[in-house]
Amino acid sequence: MHVSVVVPIYNEIENVGPLCDAVCAAMDAAKRPYEVVLVDDGSTDGSREKLRELARADRRLKVVELRRNYGQTAAMSAGIDHATGDVIVTMDGDLQNDPADIAMMLDKIDQGYSLVHGWRKNRQDPWLSRKLPSKLANKLIAWATNFQCHDLGCTLKAMRREIAADLRLYGEMHRFIPIMANFYGARCTEVVTTHHPRRAGASKYGISRTFAVLLDLVTIVYLTRFALKPMRLFGTIGAGAMLAGAAAGLVAIGMRLFAGFDLTGNPLLYAALFGQMAGLQFLSMGMLAEMSSRTYYESQGRRPYAVDRVTGFETPELRAAA
Repeated sequence: MHVSVVVPIYNEIENVGPLCDAVCAAMDAAKRPYEVVLVDDGSTDGSREKLRELARADRRLKVVELRRNYGQTAAMSAGIDHATGDVIVTMDGDLQNDPADIAMMLDKIDQGYSLVHGWRKNRQDPWLSRKLPSKLANKLIAWATNFQCHDLGCTLKAMRREIAADLRLYGEMHRFIPIMANFYGARCTEVVTTHHPRRAGASKYGISRTFAVLLDLVTIVYLTRFALKPMRLFGTIGAGAMLAGAAAGLVAIGMRLFAGFDLTGNPLLYAALFGQMAGLQFLSMGMLAEMSSRTYYESQGRRPYAVDRVTGFETPELRAAA
């Protein structure tokens, strides 16, 4: 089993050398063939030049240089696209993840799991700006997606290549990888990993990213629940709006017939008209979303399912021999 360790790097000049040494030492101890794919995400502190120097000295190190800073999710996606291993391991470049945990995660892959994600149970970060927002976000995400996980923000993960190939990462979606993998039928598990304090450099994270994560949560809920059946969402909302409008209209008519209220200026009449128009708009949006969903899958040759394995099918060679 060949392993690709993917590490996004952004302005980590003081960490890249020790990082590469630690990862290589851990993988040598694991006794598995490997490569380390280092993705420079538009660094401006000399990290890019340092990575080139390290790659020239060690053929196990591969460097992908992005033209500018695209963000961690895009850098991770680029690393996965360039990785050649049967199993892909992702981790941060600040040495807070411990490369020694990779061997344990690979053992879990050997046991049949498709994706193994880390849990920084004893997290070494500031409580107010990092740990508290993360804890609240994880609880909210678990409730919204029905995927139970202690630490979706942990970058240290190991996944089979076929699972990584199904992922489409945008925005801040790298933290939702276990949820997307679970959606595609992957067998996932969570393991406790070691977390170290940052030794050098400045953190690229902050409480300001919480809002972006919440917006991406809305996206991931839609993708995992309604991407294949958008009319279920828009049609339900539209039908509810039309029923509410119809109820308001009946009340307005009843007020006119039995109480003598003039319909002119009656807010319930306007509510009835608004409900009908809003319902029609949502139904139209559902139809457009249904067509967009089919266009997406058909134009890219994708299927609305993922096959784990097949048994008993003849190969072209066997057919020819017969």
